[in-house]
Amino acid sequence: MSIWGSLIGGMVGLSLGGPFGMLLGSLIGGRISRARSSAAGSFGTFAQPQQIFALSLIVLSAKLSKADGQVSKEELVAVRDKLKIPENEIENVGKIFNKAKEESTGYEPYAKQIAQIYKNNPNVLEEVINILFYIAESDGNVSQSELNMIQHIAQIFNLNQSQFNSIKESRKSSDKLNPYIVLESKPEDDLQTIRKKYLKLSKEHHPDLLMNKGVPKEVIVESKKKMRAINLAWDQIQKLKSN
Repeated sequence: MSIWGSLIGGMVGLSLGGPFGMLLGSLIGGRISRARSSAAGSFGTFAQPQQIFALSLIVLSAKLSKADGQVSKEELVAVRDKLKIPENEIENVGKIFNKAKEESTGYEPYAKQIAQIYKNNPNVLEEVINILFYIAESDGNVSQSELNMIQHIAQIFNLNQSQFNSIKESRKSSDKLNPYIVLESKPEDDLQTIRKKYLKLSKEHHPDLLMNKGVPKEVIVESKKKMRAINLAWDQIQKLKSN
């Protein structure tokens, strides 16, 4: 079942309050997909974290698309493809994206609300950063302004520099990534210390765990890429340490 129907219906927005609630509330007031609101309750409390996560990505992606002063077609396509938005929901989701893009509110209030919602699940916040990198990369280049914005969002999320660097490094191809950065370690650390970090990161970024904490199945592909980078980094470090 798609998460988009109940999201557009506005039930999540009205229960959230804050900037997200105001954003969806203004759209509901504008008669966006009123027919779907009656179906919202069918998702129950389990789906709500998934809806919040999806809404977070739509809004932050809209803000990110303006960071370098231009909205590219590739970024819009990336948002649609990454969120697996079905054809019958593209128009309504697009209204949320455009509203967030055009309004004067900056990204900071939204990032602060997301940080509060997921304050006990930093690995979910890391996944938001991971997917924002995917969106920024979609036009072939992550501009400095986009990088600055993503890094500032990570700071608002209370992610430390090692966590941010690990996410950023994991986006690289396997032949270019630094395995120590991916595993938030240092070359001088002994293998046992690095192994503990590897096991911790493997648990935190396992796709099944992330789905249980609210990351929708529609965006879990990027989580799997992060896991592959973690496993690859561990393999590389074991080889380096054995020489």
